[in-house]
Amino acid sequence: MLHRKQQLPQEQFTDTDYFIYCLEAMNDIETDTTTETQLNLEQLTLQYGIASIYNIFDTIEGLETSLNTLVFDDHNFNDYEIIYLVTEGEANSICLNDYCYSLQEVAEIFEGKLNGKILHFSNAKVLDLDEEEAQYFLDVTGAKGVSGYGNEYNGISSSNLDKAFFNLFKEDDNMLDVVEELHQKHYNLCKLLDFRLYY
Repeated sequence: MLHRKQQLPQEQFTDTDYFIYCLEAMNDIETDTTTETQLNLEQLTLQYGIASIYNIFDTIEGLETSLNTLVFDDHNFNDYEIIYLVTEGEANSICLNDYCYSLQEVAEIFEGKLNGKILHFSNAKVLDLDEEEAQYFLDVTGAKGVSGYGNEYNGISSSNLDKAFFNLFKEDDNMLDVVEELHQKHYNLCKLLDFRLYY
């Protein structure tokens, strides 16, 4: 498993008690290319002073290992409010190397590990859950919420809206207030991408 920490000047870490943990699915974790996601995380730091840890995975086991490393080995775990998942998939699944896992299966992997966290999906995958699926995910993982987008990528990345969302959380940890403010400030983009939150 590759563990890539975004490089930040040391003083920025000491000022920051708020982190984003980003996990990005890759077809091949051996490739050493900088992804659009990494560039966006760098911008998140420069624009908003939000630090991030970035990991890549290419299997469901890799995803589980990355999460376990965070939960059990990272002493800053309580500071991560948001786990940012960049992966392809269908409405209620994630797809890795031509195999899809339902969010029910993903919930079982994350069982009890997301207490108080928000799992946020980029619009690399559509997020569309019915009430029962959403409730199951929240109950099993302990997550405070699951957020993402109802509309497909279609050439418009959610990265700018993702960054705005993360920044609002830095200012206010009331999830519903943050979503309301996001819609007020970025109404057209929220509508276009169909931002949604299950809680």
